[in-house]
Amino acid sequence: MMQALTVTPGTKDSLRLRDIPEPAPEQGSVLVETLAVGLCGTDMEIVDAQYGQAPPGQDFLVLGHENLGRVRDAPQDSGLAEGDLVVGIVRRPDPVPCKACAAGEWDMCRNNQYTEHGIKGLDGFARERWRGEPEAMVRIDPGLAGVGVLLEPATIVAKAWEQTDRIARRAFFEPHLAVVTGAGPVGLLAALLGVQRGLEVHVFDIVTEGPKPDLVRDLGATYHPESLPDSGIKADVLVECTGMAQVVLDVLNCRALDAITCLTGVSSTGQETAVDVGAMNRKAVLRNEVVFGSVNANRRHYEAAAAALAKADGAWLRRLITRRVALADFAEAFSRHPDDVKVVLDLQPDGTGGKDPA
Repeated sequence: MMQALTVTPGTKDSLRLRDIPEPAPEQGSVLVETLAVGLCGTDMEIVDAQYGQAPPGQDFLVLGHENLGRVRDAPQDSGLAEGDLVVGIVRRPDPVPCKACAAGEWDMCRNNQYTEHGIKGLDGFARERWRGEPEAMVRIDPGLAGVGVLLEPATIVAKAWEQTDRIARRAFFEPHLAVVTGAGPVGLLAALLGVQRGLEVHVFDIVTEGPKPDLVRDLGATYHPESLPDSGIKADVLVECTGMAQVVLDVLNCRALDAITCLTGVSSTGQETAVDVGAMNRKAVLRNEVVFGSVNANRRHYEAAAAALAKADGAWLRRLITRRVALADFAEAFSRHPDDVKVVLDLQPDGTGGKDPA
């Protein structure tokens, strides 16, 4: 038996540690020991019973989709070896499969029958060990041992920037200035990729104290505690990472000519906001503007994110992880602190899960 952090989907505040069986061989030929699991808003919403789906025939769901692990056993022909650092890919293709999933583009699943570890129909990674096939995980450089748990959130913006680049090729486009709204982990990683592309990056968030302003400035970007409209900035590329209705409207209304806007934040429903749809449509048409949504990632985005993290300053990446909490103290991990950026569950008994080796 082993310990796992679980919820009962649809039941609020059902988060608890429980003993579950060791992963069965039929779950995959590669055995992985979990080092660390990152927590995000999706996990909070699942705990709040807003969504979440247990695997078939099971009344609980093992939580955790952001992950870092170490291979403990793998077939000789798998391309993996004992000791390799790996990250499990969150979304898996639907069983039909649809044409997108069959082509390896499961993040663009056409029939909604995909599964996701720790979210929809598959147990997550907040358990001591798990199994999977080699194609369901990505090996990362040992130099990313201390920050590899950031890979999954980095895939979100790796996809966002990839899709932005593809849209940019529709016609002449020479971006200079990028705006990122939200200085959480996803927003900071979006800013990182923008800086790596040589763009002038401006990050907007409401806090004035804590680590976020310095993280933005040390990245070489500009931090703004004021709103985007108040700043007067008109960006060529905008990446929205908050999901807040007013901020979404701000990025749709404050853009440069021919701008490309990517929405990555998932908004709460039920909010009523007055919008002049006609004016918004008129502006979008006459200014050749593009707005698109982006969610999840496929293997290509995991590999792109791994390359971006490997190229980044390791000390800066480590500062994104503001708290590491032992699995046994999971309740503390779900308690919000004012200076939190990324909170990580450490699954190693000695407290070394996902840390850089001494």
